[in-house]
Amino acid sequence: MIPGGPAGRDDRDDRPGSRAARMRMPLARHVVEAVAVENGVCVRPMPMRRTNLDTGETEIIPVPCGATLASKCPTCAEKARRLRMAQCKAGWHLDDEPLPDPDPPTDEAKILAGFRADLETARLDAERDSDPAGVAEIDALIGQVDEELNALGVRGKAAPDDRDRARRARSTRRRQDAPDLPRLPVEKRTVGRTYEAADGTTWRPSMFLTLTCDTYGRVNSDGAPVDPGSYDYRRAARDAIHFPKLIDRFWQNLRRAVGWDVQYFATLEPQRRLAPHLHAAIRGTVPRILLREVAAATYHQVWWPPCDRPVYGDGHLPVWDGDAAGYLAPDTARPLPTWDEALDAIGEDDEPAHVVRFGPQLRADGVTANSANTGRMIGYLTKYLTKSLDACHAATTDAQRRHVDRLADALRHEPCSPTCANWLRYGVQPKNPKPGLVPGRCRGKAHRRETLGFGGRRVLVSRKWSGKTLTDHKHDRIAFIRQQLETLGQTGTGPAATDTDPARTVWTLLRPGDPAAPRREHLLLQAVAQRHAWRTQLDAARRATGGDVPATGPPATAHAA
Repeated sequence: MIPGGPAGRDDRDDRPGSRAARMRMPLARHVVEAVAVENGVCVRPMPMRRTNLDTGETEIIPVPCGATLASKCPTCAEKARRLRMAQCKAGWHLDDEPLPDPDPPTDEAKILAGFRADLETARLDAERDSDPAGVAEIDALIGQVDEELNALGVRGKAAPDDRDRARRARSTRRRQDAPDLPRLPVEKRTVGRTYEAADGTTWRPSMFLTLTCDTYGRVNSDGAPVDPGSYDYRRAARDAIHFPKLIDRFWQNLRRAVGWDVQYFATLEPQRRLAPHLHAAIRGTVPRILLREVAAATYHQVWWPPCDRPVYGDGHLPVWDGDAAGYLAPDTARPLPTWDEALDAIGEDDEPAHVVRFGPQLRADGVTANSANTGRMIGYLTKYLTKSLDACHAATTDAQRRHVDRLADALRHEPCSPTCANWLRYGVQPKNPKPGLVPGRCRGKAHRRETLGFGGRRVLVSRKWSGKTLTDHKHDRIAFIRQQLETLGQTGTGPAATDTDPARTVWTLLRPGDPAAPRREHLLLQAVAQRHAWRTQLDAARRATGGDVPATGPPATAHAA
């Protein structure tokens, strides 16, 4: 048998010092990264210089990168996923409203608002008298009044700065091929209905909803199309690009149909056929029949210039003209229609460039706060958050790989936004054009292979879900850890140290190429050593207290079930 041959590959003699033996030896850098992952340390730490303004002492600290994808940093991605799980749990089964009503305005705020109204009248008089200097002076006073109102704790501004209301409006008349929906006034409540059993037991259930896009052709069990030639990749690409708008319209229609402010925690993942797939935790219950009616009646119309047939090919593209600050047609050297001109050319009788709809697949399950499936469903919601969309389902066959390639190619040439360079292929100047735009090389997120056309956020959370932002939930967990450390008597060192005033500390990021920036391997070893020291201190503190004080995960929030 020939060593290294097909039949003798497993029987080859790896003598000590041979190439095969050396290649089996793990790299030292990979060993350090494995140790960092086991100890919960970021594998891509950023070097930050911490300077004490009182003493002038400087120190380089490894700071976690904060990545959300495991391909970049598995430790930070897992931390981000668990934080999202805590956010989902905090708002799913609330019994009371998470956000309080705003406080009534103070007398001082009312006086300033009245002065603001007088300034608005004075500005109108200055405009009528064609006094630009007076208008500028009054605008400065208006800005000062808004700042004073904000200093008093008033959110926002009394009136927008943009006084122009030039806005292109389309008809809001519903499409004839879409069913009508019930329309109720939306109440200012986010908590669902309470049910009562015959024995007097009451409970307030919630729901787990699944939505997906329509079909684009028959597919096999592995997600690859049965007939790639008839599979509508263009519509699949456009649906993926505009899917966020369809989701927003669905929640809007659902709130109007049920008559209360429905709250949700939703995540997006691809189906095996690579179509967008939405899972959502909904607070409260909605009849399944009504959910199906709302999904069937929800659509989003894309009012863009026609983009079905390319006007210019790859070797015959418009060219940039610096004098005209725009692109010229390669044949006539005339400026291409601007974005606004192309939109104005769309007549009232024209059809939209694309219409996005949901498919018939819809599933809605009821969930109670004390159900054993609640934790499993939260884990299912956040299952793929640490993976890019193209890595959620492994492409193990040639048919699956070709399916991904064809979809990526369709997304490459599809316009993703008004500023997309692909509009040059269809004879339209992108919005806010600039030199160097090349069709097929747009840097928009929707064109990337790892997003599969979905350029929006992977996690969609309504504003009144838990009454807190993701940063608030992160600080709640930090505060709980500090509380546990204070109980154990370990607050002088480590991440819970409180002896340094944050206002007297300056943090500076060391950029690549900075001679003071240590190598990444040194930062990893430093972070692992810090984690070992902190764990040793905690273990010693637990032994000193007899192990009576647990330091487990943060407790449920005040609103959580």
